Amino acid sequence: MENKNQSPAPLPAAVAACGDPENEIAQRTHPEAPHPYRTPFARDAARVLHTRAFRRLAGKTQVFTRVPGEPPGDHFRSRLTHTLEVTQISRTLARTLGLNAELAEALALAHDIGHPPFGHAGEKALDEALRAHGLGFDHNLHALRIVTWFEERYPAFRGLNLTLGVREGIVKHSRDYSKQTHPELAEYFLDQFPPLEAQLIDLADEIAYLTADIDDGLDSGILSLDAVRQAVPQFREFHDAALHSYPAAAPRLAVYDALRRLLNAFVTDLMNETRARVTAAGATTLEDIRRAPARLASLSADMENARATTKKFLYANLYNSPGMEELHERAAHVVKSVFGFLMNDLGLLPEDHRAQTPSQGLARTVADYIAGMTDAFIEQLWERCGGM
Repeated sequence: MENKNQSPAPLPAAVAACGDPENEIAQRTHPEAPHPYRTPFARDAARVLHTRAFRRLAGKTQVFTRVPGEPPGDHFRSRLTHTLEVTQISRTLARTLGLNAELAEALALAHDIGHPPFGHAGEKALDEALRAHGLGFDHNLHALRIVTWFEERYPAFRGLNLTLGVREGIVKHSRDYSKQTHPELAEYFLDQFPPLEAQLIDLADEIAYLTADIDDGLDSGILSLDAVRQAVPQFREFHDAALHSYPAAAPRLAVYDALRRLLNAFVTDLMNETRARVTAAGATTLEDIRRAPARLASLSADMENARATTKKFLYANLYNSPGMEELHERAAHVVKSVFGFLMNDLGLLPEDHRAQTPSQGLARTVADYIAGMTDAFIEQLWERCGGM
């Protein structure tokens, strides 16, 4: 496999999302005076970083917190550590491409704050519980609710009063919405693609978790080194190189070196391919990025195939492995049981959530409360309510 190690030249400065306070996407719902030494996007990153929702990510599952049948482990990724890894990758991508690194950082920090407890198993269970009430759960839209309403840190307004650009990126970094199905999102340029900074977050997220999940999967013993080498040719290539360069190194260090090289290969390819696509499209302004025929942030064909191959392997051998399936089933049972308990006993809801029921409805209010819980909190509530 060819590995393009050269660093791409920066893109035209005009394609970067502008953090100038006078720019449209730097505007806030509630006007604020400019900060003397921080840009609007830098302030947004700090606002997300200091929220309760962000801190709670430390107690939320990324893939797993324990090996099936064993107590929780201290070394596996949580939503918080995963978010920090995505943030590091996103800053690197944006800075090297000459984009707005502060916007990329703010979006990376916020990209997972809408996730409920127990990872994707918990999200699926919460969505299924809501479907019975004609609703659904979308972690991007819940993240928007968090930053625009639930976080209360300022006496002048509800929410964080983030810039339009950051709110748009929270909504659209990983998918597109239509005005027909989501008219409430009309202010977020639904007929256009988001800035490159937001487009890159979704791929930075995948790059981070695919390489990290191989690491955690091997560390847990659920994945075997032989299986990873056989299924992921790029890992095998880099692992062989590490063994050749460091024959006396401990086996785990050769694995870490291979994963580091694999992560670097994905990031470098994403930089080069995104720059090539922007150039080929003749995009020289943010408006060109928004109105391109397709999203311009992308991996090359070879590395996209590597991404898909790695993801397919992890789904079959880690995410949906027999032991993990048991954990997922238990997580779904806990989430749905707590949803039922709360629906049947309004007194279990905190006062601030009960106050939302007239405007939001009981089912949505219950889902909002559950989505904010950590794994440990929902387990404790489930047990207090007589969960079995």
